[in-house]
Amino acid sequence: MDTLLVAGATVITPDGHAEALAVRGGRIEHVGTVAECRAALGRVDEELALDGGVVHPGFVDAHCHPVMYGQALAWVDCRPEVAPDLDTLVSLLAETARRLPPGTPVRGFGYEHRRLAERRHPTAHDLDRVASDREVYLMNASGHGGVVNTHALRQYGITAGTPDPVGGRIGRFDGGEPNGELWDAACDLLTGPDGVKISNHGPNFHLSEPADIMIEHVRRAQEVFLAAGVTSVGDAQVSRRELETYLRARDAGALRLRVSAYVTSALLDTAADLGLAGELGDDRLRIAGVKFYADGTLGGWTAYFPDGYAADCCHHGQLYHTPEEYTELIGRAHRLGLQTATHAQSPYAIGMVLDAVEKAGPPYGMRHRIEHSGLPTDEQIGRMAELGVIPVMQPQHHLRTGDGTITAVGELGHRYNPAGLCAAAGVPVVFSSDAPVAQPDPLEAVAAAATRTTVLGTVLGGPELRLTVPDGLRAHSIAAARALRREHAVGSLEPGKLADFAVMDGDPTTAQPAELSAIRVTQTWIGGRMAWSA
Repeated sequence: MDTLLVAGATVITPDGHAEALAVRGGRIEHVGTVAECRAALGRVDEELALDGGVVHPGFVDAHCHPVMYGQALAWVDCRPEVAPDLDTLVSLLAETARRLPPGTPVRGFGYEHRRLAERRHPTAHDLDRVASDREVYLMNASGHGGVVNTHALRQYGITAGTPDPVGGRIGRFDGGEPNGELWDAACDLLTGPDGVKISNHGPNFHLSEPADIMIEHVRRAQEVFLAAGVTSVGDAQVSRRELETYLRARDAGALRLRVSAYVTSALLDTAADLGLAGELGDDRLRIAGVKFYADGTLGGWTAYFPDGYAADCCHHGQLYHTPEEYTELIGRAHRLGLQTATHAQSPYAIGMVLDAVEKAGPPYGMRHRIEHSGLPTDEQIGRMAELGVIPVMQPQHHLRTGDGTITAVGELGHRYNPAGLCAAAGVPVVFSSDAPVAQPDPLEAVAAAATRTTVLGTVLGGPELRLTVPDGLRAHSIAAARALRREHAVGSLEPGKLADFAVMDGDPTTAQPAELSAIRVTQTWIGGRMAWSA
């Protein structure tokens, strides 16, 4: 078996620091001094002399969308840093339209309407300036919807008479005509008659493309994850499109990340019919559980607030399922032995999840998850601890959209992602990127949780909501591995675990939050083999 000695480094261990790492057959044999590691290996086939580098466990991104992220990287970049106003946004899309073959859809990603100069969503009329002879689709940074042009509305048969689907919303002008906005379950309309359909089981971003292009999306996304030191991911919404893509990439030797797939709850009947009970797969690709949605997104004002938003008491958002329907779905998955991961942002939606998990009953070791868990109450945090429910948060969300959240829901927005309160209550805190909603950048996430300061300089809440840098690093490694139920294999550097690690030019465990942005990943190793190098 191949052996590897990593020496001349500071190795981050659960107990502190070591100076060397011994790897045999892709797994860690020993962590300790150089002499101890040499003795443990006997023969050394390869030696990595780092001359002062820092070896950190490979980061675990427990909630992201790698295929969608690779797709978004191929689209027009419309983030606020690139397109601060509608004219710039339209110009970028139009420039791409001129380069594409006739009839090819024009797609962009990342606009945030509250950070546009106009402080509004684009409309179909705005996108008609890009092109009128083909589909133009601009996805919101939340991934929960976006805007299409008039051509696309006609192409997909969306008219004033098209009803809002359950769990979704079609934006409309005052007269009732569609204005181009499509949110949450309404995104199902964009996949065409032969595409993936998930109805009211989530926002549909599963747009069809040729198989070879889909694999290129995976290749492109992996480069960014690996460059950030991420070695394991949880794909938090897998349809047939994603699973087929991962299988093809694996068979082609192109799947480098370790992927835990959470299949969309639209496939729950299929999973039951197949007899799927519990996890299925191997160390590279596995089905881990089922992804559900309770409500929508805070960024798009589709998270559910029954009494209305502070900024608009007539606006309530929506639920994807009635509480009764949702409880039945969770109970079915639980009885099958499948871990569940439910998107829930508002206190009402979070309460739905906790009620459903409690009703599902024992065993409580299933580690059911609440994705985002943006605004839980103190009482709900206590219930998470009692029920063993894991909140999977994204500090980069409050970094970029915290100000918009305060605008939407008022002072309650200062509690957005209350990681410190969860930790104090004994609830395991887990971090992730939700890429493409944010870039895979664990150190940025850790810094955001430690400072709770938005990109506009607003400090969210008090110090009790913050999380220390060491705790944040654990939230993006061993705690995230536990959320994937993979802590026995990844998330820390210990004998018997897979040799997944990131080499850095500084020690994040001793850094102040402001110093984390200066630390660079120089190499990423998976299974004792180099997967990426700067």
